[in-house]
Amino acid sequence: MLRLAIITARGGSKRIPKKNIRNFLGKPIISYSITEALGSGLFDEVMVSTDSEEIAGIAGKFGAKIPFMRSTENSDDHSDTADVLLEVLSAYEKAGCVFEEFCCIYPTAPFITAEKLIESHKLLSGSVWNVVPMVPFSFPPQRGMVLRDGFMKPLDPVSIEMRSQDLETVYHDAGQFYWCKTERFLENKSVLSEHTVPFIVSELEVQDIDNETDWKLAELKYRSMREEHA
Repeated sequence: MLRLAIITARGGSKRIPKKNIRNFLGKPIISYSITEALGSGLFDEVMVSTDSEEIAGIAGKFGAKIPFMRSTENSDDHSDTADVLLEVLSAYEKAGCVFEEFCCIYPTAPFITAEKLIESHKLLSGSVWNVVPMVPFSFPPQRGMVLRDGFMKPLDPVSIEMRSQDLETVYHDAGQFYWCKTERFLENKSVLSEHTVPFIVSELEVQDIDNETDWKLAELKYRSMREEHA
């Protein structure tokens, strides 16, 4: 069974300039995703989809393949991950290489480890089409408040009166990686489906990185994760 790791790394980040190759505790942040994907031993190829020659050069130094550059139409602010993945899979197919499974990996996810990739991949079997790292919300979203007509109102008047322990646990995407069965992805054109199962991760090992504060938090959490697993 052939497996492909696709690391999606567009060059035009605006909120954090050169985000995908910025120094994260001594190394370009994209290098963490590349190193752990290669270290997992799961993939026949670890590639980076990018429109940036600079990103391609750095990714290549850490062992990733860049067999082609990303198209212009999939390189702007509104580019959809699914379209990028379809472009990559199509290019490989035209070159005569078809992968039965693939993992879409984000370039700004230093909390990915080879062990997490290996353990999560074990769930991609039988009727499971997708495996996605998920984390529980720290506060029940059912008890959230919204601003309506200038006043705070409960999002759900019934749930807000319930005890937290009586509410169903709600999870959110950790934004790190997505395991997919290629055939099913091509049918649904989405990294999520009705046959998705979660790979639960700790809130201490999840961090969206959209601004400078997020970046500092990610570095603190990463140090804590490494100390815990040392």
